[in-house]
Amino acid sequence: MTSRRSLPRLAAVVLGVSLTLSAVPAATADTRLPAAPTVSEQQVMPHLRALQRIADRNGGNRAHGTKGYAESVAYVKRALDRAGFRTKLVPFTHDGATGNSLIADWPGGDPDHVLMTGAHLDSVKEGPGINDNGSGSAAVLATALQVAKTGLKPERHLRFAWWGAEEPGLIGSAEYVRKLSAAERRRIDVYLNFDQAGSKNTRQWLVIHDDEHGETEAQQAFEEWFAERSIPTFDIGVGGSDHESFGNAGIPSSGFSTGISDCIHEACDDLSNVDPKTERTSTDAIVGVLWKLAATTPRH
Repeated sequence: MTSRRSLPRLAAVVLGVSLTLSAVPAATADTRLPAAPTVSEQQVMPHLRALQRIADRNGGNRAHGTKGYAESVAYVKRALDRAGFRTKLVPFTHDGATGNSLIADWPGGDPDHVLMTGAHLDSVKEGPGINDNGSGSAAVLATALQVAKTGLKPERHLRFAWWGAEEPGLIGSAEYVRKLSAAERRRIDVYLNFDQAGSKNTRQWLVIHDDEHGETEAQQAFEEWFAERSIPTFDIGVGGSDHESFGNAGIPSSGFSTGISDCIHEACDDLSNVDPKTERTSTDAIVGVLWKLAATTPRH
């Protein structure tokens, strides 16, 4: 979570708007897609333990411009390469240091309808950033690996991202979006962002509502997923994390956060700062909604 804004401030504005699927183009379902799998703690928590070990051997953090961040990127990239993703590094420079965001594409799906999912991988220099945002990065990685494990054949093209230098100001995601052509931006149907997915004090999941760009399909899918499990949610607007970079470029966004934890941007944001049950629930929600959205393409 970038230090420029905070979720409590964003969550203070409740969107009192009735949102319906009529605001988006009709979609056609592909009933050939299998049901979404469920994710166990054993499929997501090892990634957080790996990020903790990386921080431990690199001065206690995984911040932009450090060896800890470079090793974090290498860890995620290695897992994706082994699973059959097409990966690439997107370099950028900030504050005199070069960094990379990591992009991974799953082969197949309609290239004119991209479903993009991401999380920032960097921490602040003051701590390892295991909840902020190792938890979001691990949940997105576990989701991508489920795509590979099941051999998913989506209708939309699936793209995943792990952003660098979010903490100093959304640098990596903003640079990625800046380099996209107008046509490439139009091909992204929606961007889903996950920042702090395992907060220990979670009482409700904060679902991103992007009214400005008329995005309702993804946010409704998240609301329905949580409602079916009697999990309370709260609406927040666009801002405070990497989805803001996409919103600034006119690309619809959604996703969620589990809110600010008791420890953020400090050394205590370590593995003990993540609740495994919350992390698993978040990952299951991402998998469930991605499977649903992957099975449809909007009619234009």
